[in-house]
Amino acid sequence: MEDAVSVVIFEGGYPAGNVEKMFTRARHAALLDNIAKMRKVPEIGPVYLFTNYADLAQEAGKMGVFVRENNLGPGQFHFGRTLQQFIMEEKLENVLYMGGASIPLVTEAELAAICRNLLSASSVIYANNAQSADIIAFKPGSLIKAIAPPPVDNILAVALRDGCGVEMHLFPNTTGLLFDLDTPADLLILAGNPAVGPRAGEVLRELPLDLRLLERAKAVLAGDYEEAILLGRVGAPLIAHINKNLKLRLRIFSEERGMKALGREEKGLAVSLMGYFLEEVGPRRFFQYCEKVAQCAFMDTRVLMVHLKINPDTEERFCADLGLWQELRHPLLREFTRAAVECSIPVICGGHSLVLGGLWSLVDEIGPTY
Repeated sequence: MEDAVSVVIFEGGYPAGNVEKMFTRARHAALLDNIAKMRKVPEIGPVYLFTNYADLAQEAGKMGVFVRENNLGPGQFHFGRTLQQFIMEEKLENVLYMGGASIPLVTEAELAAICRNLLSASSVIYANNAQSADIIAFKPGSLIKAIAPPPVDNILAVALRDGCGVEMHLFPNTTGLLFDLDTPADLLILAGNPAVGPRAGEVLRELPLDLRLLERAKAVLAGDYEEAILLGRVGAPLIAHINKNLKLRLRIFSEERGMKALGREEKGLAVSLMGYFLEEVGPRRFFQYCEKVAQCAFMDTRVLMVHLKINPDTEERFCADLGLWQELRHPLLREFTRAAVECSIPVICGGHSLVLGGLWSLVDEIGPTY
């Protein structure tokens, strides 16, 4: 449709463990909240959902979504080829792609602004991250033909930018357009946010989530020049946002931004200075030093895992994020997680989203403290 934006959402997976299933349930509730917002935006036309979740497909279908059920087994589905073929078959002109767990705090006004910008352009790419985006808007849809189909969605924006010769613009840095549900740490943040959608809010209240550690960390953020460690793929916009709004001293160890989108993780090139330090002193001493220099810590532990060659399955990563060290099989990850839990300062562990949209949303929730 040339006079409206077509939204394409991919939400699939095969959750096996209890934490994965809990996380997936919350993701789906947040996605249905987002679909409800989309139905109120006049500039949005058809909404398409690719999923292998029968219950989600049924609920989305009731809301007027065109559902494409994917019943391929693990390893058989290819993101880029599926998206490319669909866009060309449907002749989509104005495309807004997002992953199913993307932007649960987005507003209708933000969605409308994205659509107006897209509709007013002749050829353009928008993304919510320069290197690893999970919400991408582009026009014309035929740009998708110019690139090799990427295997995962966080490479799509970079592939379009580099392969089409079309300028890429970034969406405004807001909680609504940065925060997504990537790890259980994001569930904790969403559960405590007053802007959570009705479906997600209901599910989150039913889940066995312990918010006490996060509340302790938020008290530090809201304090008077206390100190916080930020570790992982920390970007300059977040640092500026914190400095503008909070009376907080930061100890920042920013490493390996774009390690997935640039192929560094896949090629075994990703390394971490803090990972080397952790290897030298061990997890217990590592967190003892953290206690000496800060009152809380937010850690994108995926950078450390990649450096240390720890490659647990999703359930084990998620258990580590929630501090469930007794559930972990990998000895070093178990030792690290136990040391984080027993640390005297609150340590919040997660993925990239924790030190991007997650912290951004906490800053906005707390509000200016100056």
